[in-house]
Amino acid sequence: MTTNSIITIGRQCGSGGREIAQKLSKELNIPYYDKQLLKEAAKKSGLCEEIFENFDEKPTTSFLYSIVMDPYSLGYGGNFDMPLNHKVFLAAFDTIKSIAKQGPCIFVGRCADYALSEFSNSFHLFIHAPIEFRAARIAVEENLTVEQAKNFIHKKDKQRASYYNYYSNKKWGDLNSYDVTLDSSVLGIDNSVALIKQYISLFEHK
Repeated sequence: MTTNSIITIGRQCGSGGREIAQKLSKELNIPYYDKQLLKEAAKKSGLCEEIFENFDEKPTTSFLYSIVMDPYSLGYGGNFDMPLNHKVFLAAFDTIKSIAKQGPCIFVGRCADYALSEFSNSFHLFIHAPIEFRAARIAVEENLTVEQAKNFIHKKDKQRASYYNYYSNKKWGDLNSYDVTLDSSVLGIDNSVALIKQYISLFEHK
């Protein structure tokens, strides 16, 4: 199967969203960007990669919300005294758009669906699963007890939701924010990938 779509994947911690993105990337033979996006953004903005790591999908308490709602009203490289977290977001925002213009690819998290809202060929997914399923996965991946895994998940999801809700005009995890939402505990990773491919095919031929 080939695709002309730009695919974005939001995900609950432990739901397997990154693994789904990786397998989908291989099957569709298109690149996917997760942590790699930080390196791309760092190169383009001149900010060091470590700064991006520190602000990656982290919540913010800054008051300059209006600037983010119209990110190109002001360049992040200008002289305006913009908080560093906003510079990082705008650099990533710009990088997502730049990469998407190059052709089909997959973005994981980082408000990519919002950044690409004007792209008619963008297809937006959200992967979720019950907490027990996710905790079992994280406990193995991070060598934690199930209770520790649950605490880890709650913290990570809270960070992602805060970041997404602040920088976009939508709500993280809300059905209305995405084209399709999938429960990976019901479908499993491989079946989720297969179903997403079917959805994309329908999306491109609608």
